[in-house]
Amino acid sequence: MPTISELFVYPIKSCAGIALNEARLLATGLEYDRCWMVTDPAGAMLTQRAYPRMALIKVELGAEDLVIRAPGMSELRTPLESARLAAPPAVETRVWRDAAYGLDTGDACAAWFSTFLGVPARLLRFDPERERIVDPDYTESVGRATTHFADGFPLLVIGQASLDDLNTRLNGKGAPSIPIDRFRPNVVLTGLDAYEEDYVETLSVDGEAGGGAQLQLVKPCTRCPMPTIDQAKGAPDPDWPNEPSDTMSAYRANPQRNGAITFGNNALVASGAGTWLRVGQTVEAELGFGD
Repeated sequence: MPTISELFVYPIKSCAGIALNEARLLATGLEYDRCWMVTDPAGAMLTQRAYPRMALIKVELGAEDLVIRAPGMSELRTPLESARLAAPPAVETRVWRDAAYGLDTGDACAAWFSTFLGVPARLLRFDPERERIVDPDYTESVGRATTHFADGFPLLVIGQASLDDLNTRLNGKGAPSIPIDRFRPNVVLTGLDAYEEDYVETLSVDGEAGGGAQLQLVKPCTRCPMPTIDQAKGAPDPDWPNEPSDTMSAYRANPQRNGAITFGNNALVASGAGTWLRVGQTVEAELGFGD
């Protein structure tokens, strides 16, 4: 039976993630996942695609604050809860084609991110009074879904065996193995065959006192060049700058996605918001292979 082997949240979009032993599941995904986003002064999002140094920005969930650190920078703190922000201006931004709404966390945060990235920047906290609706083309199974500043869906699920297979292929051409953080999943599963998550329709997780959660996997995750960025160095490997994209292009181009490379499966929270997911939990996977 599949087992949750790792859980990750990425509080600031495109910055370093946090590995957790347990995480609370909300309708929008894991608690505090992509609740903050770095933008330019006009509100346009900044990501590792253009600023790979963002990978070096580490975060920690403190008792009351998000604690932010980066090489050569002093520690920065911003409240976890938006209610503690001092009269924050509301900002309309976009995540790709979607409108999203944030609260500006202030000039100290802006100065910190601007200094580290070398460009004018602001830090937004997702506005809890607003919603961002997931593309309805993929939400028929749950009726309606919302998320924060994630690219498009509340959760990303990847099987460990898929990464193991990719690393075998990389090693076969002399390239080094890569860690799972290149793909920025929320939930990593053992006990699936390589790429079996492509065909999982439902994941059911038993909770305490008879409760539980159900995740609907609805769309293979298409991949941009971000997995080429070494998350520990904030830059591609100079010896293998186009890996793993080059290797994946030979066998993971998805004809149903116009030939885009896919790796992992995006998921919605069908039921069980408030449930805690834990490393070591077993899950039941229901497969579907289409008509």
